[in-house]
Amino acid sequence: MAAGLFISALLAAAPTPRHGTRASAARSSVSMGSKVTRNANMAKLQAGYLFPEIGRRRNAFLEKNPEAKIISLGIGDTTQPIPTHIVEGLTAGVTKLGTKEGYSGYGAEQGVGDLRAKIADKLYNGKISADEVFVSDGSKCDIGRIQLMFGDKVTSAVQDPSYPVYVDSSVMMGQTGTMEEATTEGQYPGIVYMPCNPSNNFFPDLANTPRADVIYFCSPNNPTGAAATKEQLAELIKFAKDNGSIIVYDAAYAPFIRSPDVPKSIYEVEGAREVAIEVNSFSKYAGFTGVRLGWTIVPDELLWADGTPVRNDFNRVMCTIFNGASNIVQAGGLACLDDEGLKEIETLIEYYLGNARMLRETMEDLGFKVYGGTDAPYIFVDLEGKSSWDTFSDIMEQAQVITIPGAGFGPGGEGFLRLSAFAPREACEEACDRLKKVFAKVPAAA
Repeated sequence: MAAGLFISALLAAAPTPRHGTRASAARSSVSMGSKVTRNANMAKLQAGYLFPEIGRRRNAFLEKNPEAKIISLGIGDTTQPIPTHIVEGLTAGVTKLGTKEGYSGYGAEQGVGDLRAKIADKLYNGKISADEVFVSDGSKCDIGRIQLMFGDKVTSAVQDPSYPVYVDSSVMMGQTGTMEEATTEGQYPGIVYMPCNPSNNFFPDLANTPRADVIYFCSPNNPTGAAATKEQLAELIKFAKDNGSIIVYDAAYAPFIRSPDVPKSIYEVEGAREVAIEVNSFSKYAGFTGVRLGWTIVPDELLWADGTPVRNDFNRVMCTIFNGASNIVQAGGLACLDDEGLKEIETLIEYYLGNARMLRETMEDLGFKVYGGTDAPYIFVDLEGKSSWDTFSDIMEQAQVITIPGAGFGPGGEGFLRLSAFAPREACEEACDRLKKVFAKVPAAA
């Protein structure tokens, strides 16, 4: 309401055009409104989504300081060019559309058959079949479609802290209460928050975790950078089996894994096919954040309580509200999974992991306790009780470096700061130099 009054005031104060019809119509459309009741679940959401809010604060700072030279260690957006072989695949996809023989229109909503088969073979070593692969425009979008499939009657569990999409989409679906009914920690009623912090090695205490229908679990984790071992995932799978729950396993950062005891897919662990959906994306694999290509795995063995295959319902969702990933982009996806494309991806991943090592070492040298950065592109910095939003603002103002406050990932993230390794090497080096100047007087941790 206040926003509407503000816009109305701006319009009223503007000079009236020679022919005032358009201005009058604008004022009328702003003030009248429709007779459609707002979705009450949207009103439950707190402020804006995290990353646009970071952008808003950055832009506000730049308006006041137009000469500032901002370096972003914030949102996990890739910065290096898409490698040559993969670009050639994208180019070939475009070229085919300009020929009579190569033109294609609508494709299968589940994805091109060759790409589904190649994902199953190259990334899962045959542990899943091609018809269990659903190609999409990204894992974030698929999480929304998965939520639509589950509906509003389920209870969801999330790691705390975690990627905001899991909580926000649960709120949008109507699975939660309001913030007025929230716990003192600022947690939505109706969601099971699983604390993941240094005291439990960033893995939830499942023995003391209430049952939930759906468990959202990200490994390597955003924002903490922690990666679950095979033993830990076996424990999670047993927990899901014992409780009749379904795991939604977000493996978007799998290519960064270097530790031999950390699986790149939950399906590497026995029993996962009976309890887990896996979402993944080419965004971090190949710099496809703007190209948009991902996939979701729904195994045949995963069943609803009535024995119906979950895959059937997800297929129905995909066929109803999704027209399939771009055929051009899928051509690029095929190139990603060629031997040459996989080598290019490995080079990209090593580049970003080099940045992660640099950031981790810098913050450790400054006396901070630091997590992540070994099997993930994120560094999670312990601020030892300091406000994450205040620290974000201090670093932006004093070093002109954008970070992400841990509080944006849930109550459990307060007191931490996330740094992203997705930056050009020279920008990362400069950011480290600036951070050293800002935190040079921080006493070393005891």
